[in-house]
Amino acid sequence: MGNLTYKGVRDFYPEDERIKRYIFDVLEKTVELYGYEPYNASVLEPTELYASKTSEEIVNEQTYTFTDRGGRSVTLRPEMTPTVARMVSSKRRELGFPLRWYSIQNFFRYEKPQRGRLREFWQLNVDLFGATDTAADAEIVEIAYRVLRAFGATEEMFTIKIADRNLLETAFDASGMTVEQKRAYRKVLDKKNKMSEDEFEKEVRAITENDPLLLIQKRDISIEQALGETETLLNRLNARGIHNVEFDPSIVRGFDYYTGMVFEIFDTSEENNRALFGGGRYDYLVKEYGGEDVPAVGFGMGDVTVRDFLETHTLLPNARATTDLYLAPATPEDVEKASGTAQFLRNAGLQVALGLKHKKISDHIKAAEKLAIPFFAVYGAKEEESGMISIRTIKTKEETTVPLEGVARIIEAL
Repeated sequence: MGNLTYKGVRDFYPEDERIKRYIFDVLEKTVELYGYEPYNASVLEPTELYASKTSEEIVNEQTYTFTDRGGRSVTLRPEMTPTVARMVSSKRRELGFPLRWYSIQNFFRYEKPQRGRLREFWQLNVDLFGATDTAADAEIVEIAYRVLRAFGATEEMFTIKIADRNLLETAFDASGMTVEQKRAYRKVLDKKNKMSEDEFEKEVRAITENDPLLLIQKRDISIEQALGETETLLNRLNARGIHNVEFDPSIVRGFDYYTGMVFEIFDTSEENNRALFGGGRYDYLVKEYGGEDVPAVGFGMGDVTVRDFLETHTLLPNARATTDLYLAPATPEDVEKASGTAQFLRNAGLQVALGLKHKKISDHIKAAEKLAIPFFAVYGAKEEESGMISIRTIKTKEETTVPLEGVARIIEAL
């Protein structure tokens, strides 16, 4: 029948699922340190949720959209920000602010699969609602920084680049650009890192003779005030011990809803020199779904680019199976004895897989190795009579003989 796997999605075999769970665990623990609460929502949204509120490229070219049996246009979510903005808007008066929410969910975009990009991916989304001060912006950037540090990354492994949409708008106006020119320029700017300098300059000249980036770089007097907020943010981050952060006015982010500070984090390795993830401030999106303005700032971090980063810098641990112990019956007649012992050990807090199928102990050991179960033991008449059991560490082949009551304690200590 050929390959029945849909292009651009993944199957998570247990070894892949272990890595995914490790990544999610680090993300959740780090974000929750800052007081963020988990939330969730359906993967299906009405298509109009995204119309004119997100990137035109995503809406027109990358969404999985279909008509349901009731004639309604439905989209598999390509991102989380419109969904969370809708949720906050619908319960605006019942929620306590500042509101700190996070989620780790899967998303779908129809784009060409390549390194760092798939059609289905998982993403951490972290959002802070109800605060406009640069301290809120600093908290979001700090969390993004702390997440990478929690994986063992050093500051030398990544760079945080910060810009401001307000600053860019001020430069646009100072350059006398029309609405159409602004939109075209933002689109080119968002792809700047994938182009050569000559290609970028050529496309900019086709839009405007007055490159607004040059005004920012020259610190034109018309943009001094807008620059002040960015400098305040950079000072806050430095005060929090974050030193691999820099101002880069070319950072724009592709979504239309960003209104102020935007940032992206880049891998500094030559092997993976690319943007990893980013976010920014979106103060008017909640109002788009009804009610009042609720200022907001947040970021999204995809699991594909994070895993690439961790592999590039050899930061992924050897994630073992969730099962602690493979317990093999000494003979086929000992299955029920071993089953009762396995249940005793489960009651003591261990995850225990009962050996089945194989008759030879050596075959049981090979099975435990393939299953990545770290500890192995045999149970039969000898163990039942003595009350003692030998625990083998699969990796080192070393054995420790202990009373049955001490197995859980020994495994936790090894």
